[in-house]
Amino acid sequence: MANTKSLYIDTEALSTLALVKAGLIAPVTHLMNEEEAAIVDKKQMYKGVPFPFSFVLAPKGKKNHHTLTTLKEGEVIDLINEKKKVGELTVKSTFKIDPKQRLNNIYGTNDKSHPGVKNTLVRLGEIAVCGEYTVNYPLITDNINRIKNMKNKTGAKFISSLMLAANPLNRAHERMIRQAISDSDLLIIFLRKPFTSEGLRYDIRHNALTTFVENFLPRNKVLIIPFENSYIFAGFNELILDALLAKNHGCQQLVVGKNHGGLGLYYDKNRLNSVFDHCKEIDIEIKTVDEYVYCDTCKTLVSTHTCPHGQHHHVHYHSQSIMKLIQSGLIPPSILVRKEVSANILAALFPDRFKNLQEMHYSLMPGSGLLEQQNEEKFYLNLIELYQTSSLT
Repeated sequence: MANTKSLYIDTEALSTLALVKAGLIAPVTHLMNEEEAAIVDKKQMYKGVPFPFSFVLAPKGKKNHHTLTTLKEGEVIDLINEKKKVGELTVKSTFKIDPKQRLNNIYGTNDKSHPGVKNTLVRLGEIAVCGEYTVNYPLITDNINRIKNMKNKTGAKFISSLMLAANPLNRAHERMIRQAISDSDLLIIFLRKPFTSEGLRYDIRHNALTTFVENFLPRNKVLIIPFENSYIFAGFNELILDALLAKNHGCQQLVVGKNHGGLGLYYDKNRLNSVFDHCKEIDIEIKTVDEYVYCDTCKTLVSTHTCPHGQHHHVHYHSQSIMKLIQSGLIPPSILVRKEVSANILAALFPDRFKNLQEMHYSLMPGSGLLEQQNEEKFYLNLIELYQTSSLT
């Protein structure tokens, strides 16, 4: 018999509930009651491990508010996502929360101009419910099985991890990936899949990363896992949650850039150190790698700590600036983005951009004389080759 009451949750809440239920951010494995939530919010610790804020379910909406105000202990309610039942919750208790305080705990601010605050404010209600629950979310189960199968296939003992947005994938990301591979049996790249539409679509970023992994890295050394980084993976708390997630996926090491959180956004030394102090209680090695730049004197990628030339010789891998080039339809220089990756992204981002592509190709490009069917990705690759000829430059 169907339950008479329902809570309506979005996919972001469903994904997070599934992540917790699968033990992937343990020691947190359940929805917290009012007392637990208050202690965690105050101490930012849970069972001796750093955890930046309480884990509660407080969905917004008139129907949800009415349901939450009428629930009794022991009632079993349906969890509904996009008009489908995705789980059940057995009510233990309900309690009021302060949305502004919760936003402050998560993001360090409740300023509505903050993008995270803005997105969370529209989905965060004032009443939380706790109790045992079950949810069905195949992506989480599939991720766990893929990692398990890869471990069995490769016999990997020491597994590194990297949380990457690759928005877009650039040469500095490639260097980080190679460095992480060099001292591990297997590297798991958790490719961030946010619930917002900013930047490149996930499928474009995944295809670009796959192009690099399959063509330029050793086989069976890298596994790409979609990582839906919901609102809990936010702001200055991100590294703590990333470390817990990697550890609970069976990784022994988490590799982070000293600009973790987005190229161009840097932690100052004190902030970085305080975050790592928190992470000491999490049983995983956290390895930092230096910021990489292209030096026009060294003629290669270098660490800012090892290059003797000044900043005026350095080209920075600033994701937002590279992104603006790509969104404008321009091919980034190959020192910034590998040409195969650029061609892959532009062909996906601007499908059917050129009329009479075959004609353009044969008019502009040297060829074998054979008639071949050309596609946009090949066209971009050949165009980049023309950019790189040096006799007339």
